[in-house]
Amino acid sequence: MARKKHYKRSPRSNTNWTDIVRKNDKWETYYKKLNLFNGDKSEWESFKQYCQKDLPLTFRITGSRKHANEILDIFKDKHLPTLTNVEFESEKIKAPVQLPWYPDHLAWQLDVPKKVIRKNEQFAKTQRFLVLETASGNISRQEAVSMIPPLLLKVKSHHSVLDMCAAPGSKTAQLIESLHKDTDEPTGFIIANDSDMRRSYMMVHQLKRINSPNYLVVNHDAQYFPRIQLDKVNKKNILKFDRILCDVPCSGDGTMRKNVNIWNDWTYQNGLGLHALQYNILNRGLQLLQSGGRLVYSTCSLNPIENEAVIAQALRKWGGDIKLVSCSNELPGLIRSNGLSQWNVIDRNGEEKNRNDENSLSSWFPPSEDEKQKFNLSRCIRVYPHQQNTGGFFIAVIEKKEQSIEKVDNEDVKDVSPSPEKVEIKKIDNTNSETPKPKNEKVSLPLDAINEPFVFIDPNHEVLQSCWKFYGISEYYDKTTCLVRSHTGEPTRTIFKVCPRIRDIIQCNEEKLKVIYSGVKFLVYQRSDIECAWRIHSEVLPSLKHHLCSERIISGDMDTLKILFTEPFPTLEFFLDANNDAKFIEAVKGLSSGCAFVKVSREDNTKEDLIVPVWVGVNSINVMISKESVHELLYRIYDIETKATDNPKAR
Repeated sequence: MARKKHYKRSPRSNTNWTDIVRKNDKWETYYKKLNLFNGDKSEWESFKQYCQKDLPLTFRITGSRKHANEILDIFKDKHLPTLTNVEFESEKIKAPVQLPWYPDHLAWQLDVPKKVIRKNEQFAKTQRFLVLETASGNISRQEAVSMIPPLLLKVKSHHSVLDMCAAPGSKTAQLIESLHKDTDEPTGFIIANDSDMRRSYMMVHQLKRINSPNYLVVNHDAQYFPRIQLDKVNKKNILKFDRILCDVPCSGDGTMRKNVNIWNDWTYQNGLGLHALQYNILNRGLQLLQSGGRLVYSTCSLNPIENEAVIAQALRKWGGDIKLVSCSNELPGLIRSNGLSQWNVIDRNGEEKNRNDENSLSSWFPPSEDEKQKFNLSRCIRVYPHQQNTGGFFIAVIEKKEQSIEKVDNEDVKDVSPSPEKVEIKKIDNTNSETPKPKNEKVSLPLDAINEPFVFIDPNHEVLQSCWKFYGISEYYDKTTCLVRSHTGEPTRTIFKVCPRIRDIIQCNEEKLKVIYSGVKFLVYQRSDIECAWRIHSEVLPSLKHHLCSERIISGDMDTLKILFTEPFPTLEFFLDANNDAKFIEAVKGLSSGCAFVKVSREDNTKEDLIVPVWVGVNSINVMISKESVHELLYRIYDIETKATDNPKAR
C-alpha cells in the first residue's frame, strides 16, 4: 500500500532542497486547464506564487488539557507582544496571528523565515517555548490545513473512531484530544491504523505524549481492514465505527510548499495511479461505518482524480445509503472553495483521454449531467494555498443514512474477510506510475519497539492486590484492564492500562488484529526491598488521580514544589532550612520509602491543581517526572527559562 501522504525522497533527488527550482510545466499546464478560478488570471498567479513559497509555522495548543488556557495566556502575554512590530535586517516581520476558524483561539500561525527564528532573540525564545511545550504534549506543531478533517469529524467522548491511514499521527492525536475534551475518563476510543509497520511504531511516539488509555495502534492495509469482533461467541457482534477518518495516501501536491521534491516528481500519472487505491480505502471505510455515522475523506492533493472523482464513485456505488454533507456553516472564518464537478483526464503523455480509451477507468471521469445534480460535489471543500497562506487540501464529509438493524446485521455477515472493491475490472498499465510498490524486505523498527503479545492480568494477582492497597486506589477504578507485554504473562517490569473497550477488542481479536501499541504505563517495577516494589507512572495520572485515596498524597505549597524541581535529591533538612514547611516534612517522615505524590493547590482558582509523583527515600525526596516536564513546569509556573542542555536540578 502507498505511503501515507507523499512519496519518499527520490533516489535521484539528492540535491539540497534549496537547489530545487519550484517549477513544473506539466503541473502548471494541468491546473491551468482545470480552470480552478474561473479564468481569473490574477488569482491564478497568486495561487502559483504561494505554492512556490515556504510554508509558515503553525501550531495548536492541546485542547484536552485542563491547562490549555494557561498555555495560551503564556503565549499571548509573554511572547506575542515581543513578536509584534519586530524588524529584522530593516524589514518588518509579520506578527503571529491566530487561525480564526480553529475553536477557542488555540491555533496560531507564524509567517517567519527560518533565519529570523534562528537569529532574532525573541523569536528564538518562542521557538524554545514551542519545543518545550511540544515535548510535554501541550502543543502540537501541525500544518494548519491538517487540523481541518478532525474538527469536521465532530468526535465526542463516547464515540468509537477509526483512523484508517493514521501515520504520522498528528490528526490521530487531535482525535484523541477530542475524546478527552470534556472528561478525563472518556468511554470512547480511537483505533489508529497504518499499513507501514515502521511508521506505525514511529506514530506511537506522537501519541504517547497525550497519556491516554483510549487508543490502539494497529498495522493493516486499509483496503483490507478487518472486521472487529466484540464477542468471541456471537460472531455477528461486529464493531461499527461512529466516526472514521480516511486521510488517504495521495500524490501530495498540496504540500509543495513543505515537500519541495514534489516539484520535480509531479506527473500526470500520479493521480491516475492512486485513484483505485483511494477509492478502495474509502469504500472499506463506508462498510465499517455505523449507520448514522460520519466519515471524513481527505487528501493533501488538489487533483480531482484523487478527490471529487473518488467521492463520485462512492456516491455511485452506495446510492441513497450515503450523502455528501454541506459544511458551509461549520468552521466560520475558514476561507474555502467548492468542490469541482468538471475536470479533464490527462494521460502520462499530456494528452486528454476519454471514457472509451483503452486503459482508462470510467471512474476517473467527471459525473454525467444527471449525476451532477444528485451528487452535489460542490459540497466538497477545497483549500488553496493563497486563500489564507496555507498548504493545499481537500476534504469531503459523508454521512451514512440510518438503516434497519436487519440490514446492518446482514451486511456484517457478508464480508468478514473482505477483498477490496474493484473500481473497474480492467487491467491498467501503470508501469510508469509513481505509486509506491510493496517491497519484500526486512523492516527496521525503532529501538524501543515492543514486539510481544498483550496479556491481561487478573485483578486479584498478588502484585496488583498489593498496589491497590498500598496506593489506596478506589473500588470504583476499573481494575480489569491492566496488561503486560510479555510471553510469560507475568508482571516483571512494566504494567500498562487501557480502557475497557480497548481491552475487549484486544481479547476478542488476538488472531485477527496486528496490534502495535496501546495504553499508558501504569506501574513500573522499582526495587524489592521496600513495602511496595512498584511505582505509579506519571502517564496514568490524568485518569487515575481521581481514584487515589491514600495517605501517600502529601499536600505541599508552591515553594516546596519549586525545590523539588530545582534541587537534586533534596534532604528533609534542606526543606526545613529553605521554606520551614514543617507540616510537609512531618507528612513525608510518616511515609515508608517508595512512590508518593505531592499535591499543590494553585493560588489562582482558574488554574488546575498539580499532582506530581515523587520518590521518598530514607532522608530525601525526589520528583519522578521527565526532564522535559520539569523544564516545562518551571517555565509555566515559575517563569524560569531553561535551555535544552540544562539540568534544572543542578542549580
